[in-house]
Amino acid sequence: MTSADSAPANLPPVLRPERPPVRSLRELAGRVGGELRNDDADDITLTGITLATADLRPGEAFVAIRGVNRHGAEFAAAAAAAGAVAVITDAAGAESATGAGIPVVVVDDPRARLGELSAWVYGTGADDDLPLLLGTTGTNGKTSVSHLLEGILGQLGVVTGLSSTAERHIAGEVIVSRLTTPEASEFHALLALMRERGVQAVAVEVSAQALSRHRVDGLMFDVAAFTNLSHDHLDDYADMHEYLEAKLPLFRADRARRAVICLDSPAGADVAARCEVPSCTIVTPAIAANGDTDADWHVEIVAERQDGTTFTLTARDGRSLTTIVPTIGRHMAANAGLAIVMALQAGYSWERLVAALDGGRIDAYLPGRTQLVSGSEGPAVYVDFGHSPDAFEKTLAAVRRVTPGKVLFVMGADGDRDATKRLDMGRTGAEGSDIFIVTDHHPRFEDPDAIRAALLEGARRAHSGAEILEYSPPERAILEAVRLAGPGDAILWCGPGHQDYRDIRGVRTPYSARELARRALRDAGWPVPDPVWPVPYPDDSTPLSDPARDWR
Repeated sequence: MTSADSAPANLPPVLRPERPPVRSLRELAGRVGGELRNDDADDITLTGITLATADLRPGEAFVAIRGVNRHGAEFAAAAAAAGAVAVITDAAGAESATGAGIPVVVVDDPRARLGELSAWVYGTGADDDLPLLLGTTGTNGKTSVSHLLEGILGQLGVVTGLSSTAERHIAGEVIVSRLTTPEASEFHALLALMRERGVQAVAVEVSAQALSRHRVDGLMFDVAAFTNLSHDHLDDYADMHEYLEAKLPLFRADRARRAVICLDSPAGADVAARCEVPSCTIVTPAIAANGDTDADWHVEIVAERQDGTTFTLTARDGRSLTTIVPTIGRHMAANAGLAIVMALQAGYSWERLVAALDGGRIDAYLPGRTQLVSGSEGPAVYVDFGHSPDAFEKTLAAVRRVTPGKVLFVMGADGDRDATKRLDMGRTGAEGSDIFIVTDHHPRFEDPDAIRAALLEGARRAHSGAEILEYSPPERAILEAVRLAGPGDAILWCGPGHQDYRDIRGVRTPYSARELARRALRDAGWPVPDPVWPVPYPDDSTPLSDPARDWR
């Protein structure tokens, strides 16, 4: 089955291999020491495994785990009706699952065993014949490093795969992502499909949550990389120490073979000291808190322009290459340098990398990462996925360095996510801009007025001199920003990035900040280039400035 198979209408599809192995249910139970509650299961086989009944295909096993509010075993009957051949659950779910009329395998902790089970079902374990796996973790830069790494490998002639917050790629096919890192069952199925399609290397974004929630269990990364650590995700972790601890398992010998560690944030030194596999380090002195930090590789900024950042990557032994990352920002040069060293650690030769990159540009598309959506006339408009104070600070500074006029900053914050960073988000936004516009992002089930109030409070604490404005909804915010900007000015819209929806009370409402920015520019009379991204809704011929538009 391929990406064309059905999935819930508001979610991207789950991918499956087209020729999955056929596995014995009884053997599966034996491998994990599970209790098979059916004496007639000897002839039962399965071709897949999943956590979600909505994604289940006939012939697969349904893994029922305890959720926040309900136990997945309550959906065992629905799974059986959809064609599930068995339910894998814990003792608490076994009674409910038994009533579905299909075999039940009882294990102690099915979520913790999901990676192991999925690797066996799809033949994607550490000892199987797989593409190279190159994983990146850290607070910021994971997506950019992954896309840059894929672009670099493509320039070497490698058939690539990608799994990032923004997209999944399989030998040139592009699919929108659901989660930063897929669930283990989905990831192993994706990897099996990539193998079928001849993919040779896969760039993978690995979140802290993926490590904590067993989403990358059963995988062995050929190279693991660390970008940085800054304030984020304290809704999931008690403090920054616990957040860092959640990322460290990627650097154990049972998870990775080699590592590349960026020392631009103080946490990098901790990761390097505790890394259990052969590793090397990299630093960008223009970013690092201590510009004299010793590292195996250095990234030196050569030039910053609106269409890219030139940098030189130099090794301790004197080897160097100079290339251009196709977006603005010293942090993007740091991401690109990390990606190059990851490719080297994966076994691609320095000579091949120099031949492909030295004196040229990295050929990579970074969806929603400081993405320039405006044309050659009028204000420059960038759309970015950044959603942390550190990301705001670095990206605003990058925009400031290439902007002769005013910098306008438009942003909102996620609802039902880490609220402890909102004051700092507002403060950082006001400190880095001339005009700071607070709007909405994904309110989810929170009151959007309360979210904006926290951001505004942080902005006013900055005492930066920036003009602070508030507009809701974001359609109006970008319109007002464009009205306030002129030639030589820049607008940075952080938060939505590549996403094609807003989450409003659990409903994914079609929405594209990139397209809305283009329409606002066009409405103001500025020429705009054709989009290079899919638009999630038909073009609205109603001008954004129509006074009859119902903003609410």
